[in-house]
Amino acid sequence: MNAWLIETEELTRTYRVGTTDVHALRGVSMQVASGEFVALMGPSGSGKSTMMHLLGCLDTPTAGRYALESRDVSRLTVDERAYVRNRRIGFVFQTFNLLARLSALDNVMLPLLYRGRVTDAKRRALEALRRVGLEQRAQHRPMELSGGERQRVAIARALITDPALILADEPTGNLDSQTGKEIMQLLIELSTAGRTIIMVTHDASVAASAQRVVHMRDGQIVTG
Repeated sequence: MNAWLIETEELTRTYRVGTTDVHALRGVSMQVASGEFVALMGPSGSGKSTMMHLLGCLDTPTAGRYALESRDVSRLTVDERAYVRNRRIGFVFQTFNLLARLSALDNVMLPLLYRGRVTDAKRRALEALRRVGLEQRAQHRPMELSGGERQRVAIARALITDPALILADEPTGNLDSQTGKEIMQLLIELSTAGRTIIMVTHDASVAASAQRVVHMRDGQIVTG
């Protein structure tokens, strides 16, 4: 049985900007095992954000192959990519991306409501909030929560669909150092419990919490 959750082969992404071709990714091949915690690092323009977009099925490669759970997802249609995102991938963003008018509970429920599943959405959302230590804040709106609490809500939202993969884009970037450490500890606990996590970060001390650090430069993997 294939042990790799993620496999990319010569993954390439080229954007056309005016009359210029921008080579964001230049033949990236990598493998990530199920349950592995990987940090993706590199300077601005290194290709790490493009890589995250491709891994998250938010974009398609110009060339190459991306397999998630042994399924080639690199050539899926827009609707097929949306299906995979909703069921197999959880996202955690630097800016939290919570809806201000909704409670923490309602924000966490959203991925299930988008797929039309409502019968046990509230129970599952409460359980997800309990896992991140925020069940008592379920009815509070984002503006009533601290930055760390908002990020915990975002992590709960990422967990509610029981995804195969969690993609975290600078998850501590908007937090103070102590709160950032608490969020990293939560991600470490999720990894220890078997979650596969790929995290983009500029912070070497944050990356050190991962099991493996992959360094990118000029659209290529240079180490890791």
